[in-house]
This record gives sequence, C-alpha cells and structure tokens, in this order.
Amino acid sequence: MVGFLLSVTFACGLFIAVAHVLNRGFVAPAYDVVANLAAFGCAAAASVLLDRSVPAMLSVGAILCWIVLARRTILDQRRGPSDSN
Repeated sequence: MVGFLLSVTFACGLFIAVAHVLNRGFVAPAYDVVANLAAFGCAAAASVLLDRSVPAMLSVGAILCWIVLARRTILDQRRGPSDSN
C-alpha cells in the first residue's frame, strides 16, 4: 500500500512537472525550482531507502523536468524583465 500511495503521489508530481516543461511559456520562479528539486530529491532518496523503485523512478523523472525548468528560469533571469514578454 505504501508503494502504491508513493507512486500515485510522485506520478502526479511528475505529470505537473512535464506539463510545465511542455508549456514553453512557463518560467518557474527560482524559489519554486529550488523547493521542487529539494522535495523530489528527498522523495527519491526516501523511496530508495524504502526499497520502492517505481516511486524512486517517478521522482527522478520529476527531478529531470525541474532541471529543465531551472535552466529556463536562469535563461529568463539573464535576459532581464524587459525581454521576458
């Protein structure tokens, strides 16, 4: 039951992260990127410690998405506020 609940939780998080990546106009605030990377990093570590491979893989997928979003955020911040339209 724990594995199932973790899988559903992290699958939802992965779905949200993928939706943000596909929405090319979406630029996450820096605090959102940092918080989600920390949350999914901890989720992946906890899943590994609990020997739950599916939730761990889902968390790693979300981490990869948030790395893409972190890059997008950094590039947007370098362009400055006047060029973000």
